Amino acid sequence: MIRVVLFLVSVALIAAGFVWFADRPGDVAITWMGYRIETSLMVAGLAIAALVVVAMIVWSVLRGILRSPEQVSLFFRHRRAMKGYLAITRGLVAIGAGDLRLARKSADEAARLSPGDPLMLLLTAQSAQMAGDRGGAERAFHEMTRHEPTKLLGLRGLYIEAQRRNDGAAARRVAEEAAKAAPALAWAGQAVLDDRCAATDWQGALDALDHMKGALEKSDYRRKRAVLLTARALALQDIDRDAARAAALEAVKLGPDLVPAAAFAGRRLAESGDARRASKILNAAWLLNPHPDIADAYANVRFGDTARARLTRMQSLAGKLPGQLEGALAVARAALEAREFATARDALAPYLSAPTRRVATLMAEIEETEHGDEGRVREWMGRAMRASGDPVWTADGVVSDRWLPVSANGRLDGYQWRIPLAEIGVTYPVFESLPPAEPKPVDVTLAPAAPEPVEPAAAPVVPLRKAQRPAARPVPVEAVIPLVHAPDDPGPDSGLDGDPMPETTQVSTSGTWQRLRRLFR
Repeated sequence: MIRVVLFLVSVALIAAGFVWFADRPGDVAITWMGYRIETSLMVAGLAIAALVVVAMIVWSVLRGILRSPEQVSLFFRHRRAMKGYLAITRGLVAIGAGDLRLARKSADEAARLSPGDPLMLLLTAQSAQMAGDRGGAERAFHEMTRHEPTKLLGLRGLYIEAQRRNDGAAARRVAEEAAKAAPALAWAGQAVLDDRCAATDWQGALDALDHMKGALEKSDYRRKRAVLLTARALALQDIDRDAARAAALEAVKLGPDLVPAAAFAGRRLAESGDARRASKILNAAWLLNPHPDIADAYANVRFGDTARARLTRMQSLAGKLPGQLEGALAVARAALEAREFATARDALAPYLSAPTRRVATLMAEIEETEHGDEGRVREWMGRAMRASGDPVWTADGVVSDRWLPVSANGRLDGYQWRIPLAEIGVTYPVFESLPPAEPKPVDVTLAPAAPEPVEPAAAPVVPLRKAQRPAARPVPVEAVIPLVHAPDDPGPDSGLDGDPMPETTQVSTSGTWQRLRRLFR
C-alpha cells in the first residue's frame, strides 16, 4: 500500500513539474561556430534527454564489443565447470553404488575439467580408497590440506589412513594438527585425549579435554573430567599427597557417584584427621552408588576405633539403604571382625536361599571362625564355586580386580561395576534345592550279577557254582526326576566330604559266559 501511494505521489509531482514548465515558457538560444539555434525551453530539455539516451546506447555497444573476449571465455569456463560438476556427481553416486570403474573414470574426468575443486579431491581420494590405492588416497588428502576450505577434511583422511596402517605417531601428529586448527573438532580432540590417556599423561589429557569442552555435553564433560582427576590423584598418591587429595576432592564435586574418587577422597581426608568431611563424602556416595570400596573406606574413617565401633558404623551406613546386598555384606564383615557371629548371620540371612559367591565365601569364613567346622566350611565353599557371580569392575569383556580409568581398548571410563555376563544379557536361574524323587521298586531278580574281578595268580582258578555265587546287588533305576542336587546346592551328602558314589555298570549275561569259558582254556 505504501509503495502505491509513493508511486502516485511521484507521478503527481512529475506532472506538476511539466505543468509548471508549460505555464512558464521560455526561449533558449545557442550560438556556436557561426550557427545560432533558438528554441523553447521544453524542446531543449527533450533534446538533451535524447542525447543522453543515445550516448548510453553507444557506450553499451562499445563496452560489449570490448568485453566480448572475456564473456566468451567466461561462457566456456562455466560450461567446463558444469561438466566437471556433473562428472563429480556421477563419481560420488558411483562410489555409493560400489561401481569402481565408473568412479575412477569420473574422478579422472573431474580432475581434468575441475582441477583443485574440493569435491574433485574428495572424489579422487574416495575412489582411490575404494580401489585399495592408499598412496593415491594419501596424495589426495595431502592436496586437500593445502587448501583452507578442505584442510580439516584432508587431515581427517590422513588420520584414518594412518590408523589403517597402524602408524600411531603419524595419527597422533595429524590429530594434534587438526585439534590446533579447530579446537572444537570432536574427532581430533577425542584422538588427542585417547593418546594422552594411553600414555598415562593425565595432565595432558585434562588439557585436551578442556580444548574440546565446547564439543561435549556438560554432563559428559564433567564425568570425563572427574575420571581424569581421579586417575591423576591415584598417580600422585605416592608423589604429592596434597595434590592427590585436591584432585580427588575436585573429582568428587564433578562426579559425586564416582566410587573411586569418593573412596580415595574419604581415605585421604581420614588420614589427615578430617573424619567429619570424609564421612560426609562417603555417605553421599553410598546413597548414590553403594559399593564395597565405599563401605571399606567408611569403616576406617576413624583410625584407632575398635572392631565394635566399626560394626556400629557399618550398621549405620547400611541402614541408610535398607535391603541392599552391599550393606549386608559390609555389616557381616564388620561383625565377623568384632566376633559378633549372630549379627553376621542375621545380616546375611535374607540372602542365604540364593547366595552369591561373596555371600557363600563369607559364610564359610563365619563357620571356620566360629566353630571350626571343616565340613560346613567345605560345604559353603562348594556353594561358592557354583553360586551366581557378583559385580566386578569389567569393561569390554575384561575383568579387573580394581578400578582403572581406561579400558583395555583405550576407552576412558570404560570400567563399570557390574556382573560380567550382564554385558551380553545372559542370566541363569539359580536353584538352591530340588525335592528328592521317590525311587520306583526294583525287581532284583532281573538284574544280572556282576562277576568278581579276576586277579592274575599262579593258583588255578576254580569256577563258582551257581549256589556259591554272591547275591546280586540291586541296580538303581533312573527315576523320572534324577536324584541329583542342583548346581548351586552341595547339600549334606554332596560327596565333598566322603567317597564318591560308585558307578554301577550293567553287565550282560553273554559277556559273563564268554569270560568263564576263557578261564578253562
